Amino acid sequence: MEDARGRVTKDGIRIYEQADFEGMHAAGLAAARILDEVADLVAPGVTTGVLDDFIRGRVNELGTVSATIGYRGYKHASCISVNHVVCHGIPGDKVLKDGDILNIDVTVILDGWYGDSSRMYVAGNLSRKAERLIQVTHDSLMIGIEQVRPGNTFGDIGHAIQAFVEGHRMSVVRDFCGHGLGRVFHAPPNVLHYGRKGSGPVLEEGMFFTIEPMVNLGRPETKVLADDWTAVTRDKSLSAQFEHSVGVTADGCEIFTLSPANRFHPTWA
Repeated sequence: MEDARGRVTKDGIRIYEQADFEGMHAAGLAAARILDEVADLVAPGVTTGVLDDFIRGRVNELGTVSATIGYRGYKHASCISVNHVVCHGIPGDKVLKDGDILNIDVTVILDGWYGDSSRMYVAGNLSRKAERLIQVTHDSLMIGIEQVRPGNTFGDIGHAIQAFVEGHRMSVVRDFCGHGLGRVFHAPPNVLHYGRKGSGPVLEEGMFFTIEPMVNLGRPETKVLADDWTAVTRDKSLSAQFEHSVGVTADGCEIFTLSPANRFHPTWA
């Protein structure tokens, strides 16, 4: 199937050209740079609103546009999810305390391309249980990425993540997933972080999408608060998430949102 932008699979997944990888790398680098730089501000006593203000400023300074400001009425340049918040936490007056863990999610647009990434941060001292959760979540993302190559399926990605997480007696959130992107923010496919080997669409060179597992220390169930954005664990257990944007190549994949300062994992220091 063809559209004005190129081929689309029977599952509605856009197949991009080799030249498009450059645009995705540039957008991904911008998002990763912002996430690198905000790390120095994360500390007890700082509000999530201050972090978002910094991110908004850097988005503008880098010549990019925030994909989240104005998206379905959202007013912020990031989502900041603290402790038992699974995703879509709204920045504001919340003051970080010693030992808080938080995910910061940033998406920017550069020359029409979307760069989308999130990673974990720690305010002050890291507890042992939070450290385990962060490590398992990080490693589950990388294990999922290892499955990205032509001929594999999206079910292979989800199965690898689920098996690894549950092997560490943690749970994978089912209510949210990764997604296609490129010149749009969200597009097919839904990239589930659980599933069966061999299920789902087959990966092809030129597919662009995010992988962003959310992992809970407790049960996988979530609920969305009255603000219609903030998703939390139903059992109030800690949750963590890491996200990369990737593109399928002829023999594997490229990660568009690698940290230029090697700060993707919060224990980089």
